[in-house]
Amino acid sequence: MSKHNTKKMNSTEVELKDKLVAINRVTKVTKGGRNFSFSAIVVVGDENGLVGHGLGKANEVTEAIAKAIDDAKKNVIRVAVVNNTVPHSILVKSDGAKVFLKPASEGTGVIAGGAMRAVLESAGIHNVLAKSQGSSNPHNVIKATIKALAQMKDANAIARKRGISLDKVFNG
Repeated sequence: MSKHNTKKMNSTEVELKDKLVAINRVTKVTKGGRNFSFSAIVVVGDENGLVGHGLGKANEVTEAIAKAIDDAKKNVIRVAVVNNTVPHSILVKSDGAKVFLKPASEGTGVIAGGAMRAVLESAGIHNVLAKSQGSSNPHNVIKATIKALAQMKDANAIARKRGISLDKVFNG
């Protein structure tokens, strides 16, 4: 579960696409031998501002993926997307991972690696410059990326929160 304050979205009314980020085989050594099980990390999103992540564990790969998808659908949040990019630059640390996101111009694409790419594409962000530092563990990187996206605010949201016009946000 994520520790940051975000409003959970009801994901039943939209079609969420899932992306498998990582799958691990886990071994438990017992008196009778080794027991293998699987852990899967999945990101879901509608590519239009909704994104969530989940972790599933089971004895079969398909069961682990199904559990991860169910968990991800319970953790969906809405993120601010402005012109297919992020509204502003942000640096966020979560657990051992540090994530930096920076808006990019149209046609740049998603300049990000592995787990970050899956989260950003699922959220519907098509142009962004991103850097991941510290832990390369997919779970930590995904949590840090979603935390960064959750903290982003667009100009309209700030104007509504302050109770002023959009012009006053930029011109003081």
